[in-house]
Amino acid sequence: MVLALSMILGLLLLSVLTEAVIGNLQDKIDVSAYFKPQTPEEEILKVKNDLSGLAEVRNVEYVSEEQALESFRERHRDNPVIAQALAELDTNPLEASLNIKANESEQFPAIVSFLERIEYAEMVSKVNYYENKETIERLGAVVSAIRRAGGAVAVALSLIAMLVAFNTIRIAIYTLKEEVGIMKLVGGTNWFVRGPFLVEGFLYGLVSSFLAVALFYPLMFALTPSLSRFFPGANLLDYFLANFVTLWLVLFAIGAFIGVFGSAIAIRKYLRV
Repeated sequence: MVLALSMILGLLLLSVLTEAVIGNLQDKIDVSAYFKPQTPEEEILKVKNDLSGLAEVRNVEYVSEEQALESFRERHRDNPVIAQALAELDTNPLEASLNIKANESEQFPAIVSFLERIEYAEMVSKVNYYENKETIERLGAVVSAIRRAGGAVAVALSLIAMLVAFNTIRIAIYTLKEEVGIMKLVGGTNWFVRGPFLVEGFLYGLVSSFLAVALFYPLMFALTPSLSRFFPGANLLDYFLANFVTLWLVLFAIGAFIGVFGSAIAIRKYLRV
């Protein structure tokens, strides 16, 4: 039972890790809409509000011409040629823009179509979606592959955990089949025979949930630094500590259900004496 619940806890933490990786990838995917020079800021902010109202849009960030120039200077501060060229400029050559993040990468075409409407054509000079389309589609495919792989692993681990738990309980009851037969022969009712095994299954779930969480506690301290390096944005230790009680309650509920239900199923065979 400890093995089964440990696999389920590992499955829960794997789903957290998967969502963190997906969220990190999604944050790297965005599209920028650039506006023609001298476009009034209030008009750009109006477009920003229109985009924020779309169901497909997760976040919109406004970058003014001055912010774009400052960011460009910061990125190339170690390049003396670019720094000198910028110093000699009389006007700011960079355009204001809106950086747009979608809920899903597949929703970017709908967002770009919205920006290509007639009422925005006179303001928007360029949308960089088409230049980055292949990269966005590849990242979207990676996200989909991670979700599919995570789902497949989840199903496999869940089935293995259930089989391990049920088989363990069945073996335990099988060793006591003679005692069950004797109790039935001397007049014990089905519930009289079944009761101790149901309580035993419940206690299996209770004790095993404590042991499974206790096993993972030091494991999280050991693995989190390495996982954080390979999967930026995923801190399993913080999640584990913040949701410690919730995780234990989930494991206890699952363990108690498996223990009681498994005992009820396994004992039925030996009640027919």
